[in-house]
Amino acid sequence: MFSNKRSFRQALAAWRRWKRKNFWRTWNMKGTRRFLKMPRIRISEQEIYFAVRENKNSSHAPFIFIHGAGDSHLVWNGQLAASARIADSFALDLPGHGRSTGAGRATILDNALVVREFLDGLEIERAILIGHSMGGAIAQTVALEFSERVAGLVLVGTGAKLRVALQFLDGIQNDFENTARLLVENYFAPDALPSFKEKSLRQLLATGSVVTYNDFAACDAFDVRERVSLIAAPTLVLCGRDDKMTPLKSSEFLTQHLPHARLVIIENAGHMVMLEQPEEFTGAVTRWVDGLMDGAKS
Repeated sequence: MFSNKRSFRQALAAWRRWKRKNFWRTWNMKGTRRFLKMPRIRISEQEIYFAVRENKNSSHAPFIFIHGAGDSHLVWNGQLAASARIADSFALDLPGHGRSTGAGRATILDNALVVREFLDGLEIERAILIGHSMGGAIAQTVALEFSERVAGLVLVGTGAKLRVALQFLDGIQNDFENTARLLVENYFAPDALPSFKEKSLRQLLATGSVVTYNDFAACDAFDVRERVSLIAAPTLVLCGRDDKMTPLKSSEFLTQHLPHARLVIIENAGHMVMLEQPEEFTGAVTRWVDGLMDGAKS
């Protein structure tokens, strides 16, 4: 969709001209109906949709939000507006998720290639990748394989190795609806709002068993423990204190082995920390980015 000869700003200008023709009605995570104008780019014969919030006055590296297994860009709705105060912010639907077409990718590396092509399509040279769970594994892989494209990482509820219980893998294939309910019960801290669970369940069921299974199988095969220390990008590691899916020890491992990492633990939050404690999440990211910008000036 975007010519290689266009600058990133020219691409955004082109998007503004036709964005009114490309939108779909959806629901945000608070249950409010709204119109989200979603541009798309073509990657490997598939339409990849993404949400975008612009900052016309920023020269900072843009943010790319990457969702987790069985999810979509909607999980980042609360963070997009906040991050756009700092820089242009994008949240993509990976193939087979949300509005994006095609089947889900079978490996984390394949998803990382999608993210690289996404950056190419928007002519973004370097970005801060913000990845949740499987999205965090994808972000790590981009940083390992295409380090020149990564200005920083925010790794949320993830690890250098992602183990998936056999009961979940079998259940997704053989009893998807009940397994999806069990997964959602493990996503949140005990005091999480029921509406969060309801929306997360709807998202999983909408993604479907085939794509969701591929996601979780890709996570189960992911293991970069021997290589993670090669990631040179500055990194913020975020974890909910009550995360059952990727426990705190996974985030602690990342912090201990990444050369430029900082760990922030958010209380009263589980795996879906950005939904459960959005203000604390946004505050942690903002303070970290402010530190990067101050360091660049000194």
